[in-house]
Amino acid sequence: MVASTFVIRSLGMELDTSPAAFGELRDSSAIVHDAEALRRRMREDGYVFLRGYLHRDEVKAARMEIIRRLDAEGYIDRNFPLEQAVTAPGKQHAFSEEYGNNNPPLARVLYAGPMMAFYERLFGEPVRHYDFTWLRCISGHRSGTAPHADVVYMGRGTKELYTSWTPLGDIDLEMGGLMILEGSIHQTHRLRKYLESDVDTYCVNYPDAADIASGRKLWHWGGWLTNNPVTLRRHLGGRWLTTEFRMGDVLIFTVATIHASLDNQTDRFRLSSDSRYQRARDPIDERWISINGQPPIGHGVAGKRGRIC
Repeated sequence: MVASTFVIRSLGMELDTSPAAFGELRDSSAIVHDAEALRRRMREDGYVFLRGYLHRDEVKAARMEIIRRLDAEGYIDRNFPLEQAVTAPGKQHAFSEEYGNNNPPLARVLYAGPMMAFYERLFGEPVRHYDFTWLRCISGHRSGTAPHADVVYMGRGTKELYTSWTPLGDIDLEMGGLMILEGSIHQTHRLRKYLESDVDTYCVNYPDAADIASGRKLWHWGGWLTNNPVTLRRHLGGRWLTTEFRMGDVLIFTVATIHASLDNQTDRFRLSSDSRYQRARDPIDERWISINGQPPIGHGVAGKRGRIC
């Protein structure tokens, strides 16, 4: 990993970057065509990192389409070349569902070609993806994402569900990409209560129940395992693993793998996407699929489930 001349942070906290606490993701490119080796690696690590697996020119086309949409809404500082995606002064942005919709260049990267071929190889049978794309347009000088596992947001279908985190641009440590907590896939017994939770289930006998049921409040709890990546690593052990990401890389992990992201300490947008894949025959979480041509209900009111606590 490239030595840094700045303090590596997540959620504003300085990370311990000693060899015992911080390290490099294992590159599985050498086994990308060996289905059984990929399954074994996923069981061992809870993730598979593929350096340069996707077509860089296709990723670049998707990136530029997103930048053009950001620019059209005034988020890009045009004192710099458009492709640098420098954040306009005073502008903040994070999650961009609208930029992921009706975006053919992005769909080619995520839902065709090498990406789908990987999952067909991993599962050894037909696969399907969610009908919702999580697109991240993280503006400059913005904190990262808190540690969590994806299952708390999408656990109503099969648990054999995988996330592809795709950097839509070169992302160095200063810009701050995604990081995996080493060995967290083997901590499911310690994290059982958390991993069995659902952010869209709420307590009907709690004071905020009416606000959640009506949509005035999104949820009682946002799904984070913790807001402190430093103490979490000390508690669970292992290292935070990341790398200097490049366009064409993809990081694939299970819904039980604990992950987070570094802070973006640059003045440029950090662009990335999360997309999800499973066997076509397995049950699927109804929140993330289109029904009768309607967009997925996601975390909206229709996806809430009340219970007595």
